[in-house]
Amino acid sequence: MEKPWRVVTWDIRTYRPLNSSVTQARVLLIGAVGAGKSSFFNSLNSIFRGHVTSQAISGSCSTSLTTQAGREGKPLPLILCDTMGLEQNVGAGLDIDDISNILKGHLPDRYQFNPSVPLQSEAHGFCKSPGLKDKIHCVTYVLDASKISIMSTKMEEKLKTIRRKVNLMGKIPQLVLLTKVDEVCSLVKEDIRNVYRSSYIRDVEAATRVGVPLSCIIPVKNYSQELELETDIDILLLSAAVQMLRFLKKLQ
Repeated sequence: MEKPWRVVTWDIRTYRPLNSSVTQARVLLIGAVGAGKSSFFNSLNSIFRGHVTSQAISGSCSTSLTTQAGREGKPLPLILCDTMGLEQNVGAGLDIDDISNILKGHLPDRYQFNPSVPLQSEAHGFCKSPGLKDKIHCVTYVLDASKISIMSTKMEEKLKTIRRKVNLMGKIPQLVLLTKVDEVCSLVKEDIRNVYRSSYIRDVEAATRVGVPLSCIIPVKNYSQELELETDIDILLLSAAVQMLRFLKKLQ
């Protein structure tokens, strides 16, 4: 495309929560196994540490791994909550019944998910009276761009069921993080800066699969085989974080 379909700008450190009781926004990452949730977690963490690193704990509701802004040591206004991957079969992967407890802030930090048994209110560590700071403030669905076209009907229904649950919780912003964009478009693979000039990336079916508008789709490339940080990759990752924070301006 001659003209980009989106312009990227970012500056995460200037964000300030509107609600004084919430110093860090909690963003829940939801997606299938291998979609890139933990990789996004690690990639964003790498930027603020100043080097490529791998620190996320897969399969747990982890917090505060991405809380220090690298060399400056300042806390970031963002907490990413990683979860066990979704699977299409019943009794496997993240249990949909756990979603409500996660959103309401009932789950203890580093809770180990059990796909066959949802968290019960009598469980050890269950937070019975969560405050606003304990709840999820934004839900981000992580989708692998290279697998959207072959997504099963069961997985699509599972995502839409989760979206309906989130809708019932009130005005929680919902975004889609589109990963591995360099694997589905040769122009983007050649130069990641072409991501917003790619009609293929713009027209991928991520929006219809989850049921969100195109404005809520954020393409990124996670660090995978790279040994050093790259500015263009960083910009996409940071723009995703900034967009999450922008959606939280009405946090109350």
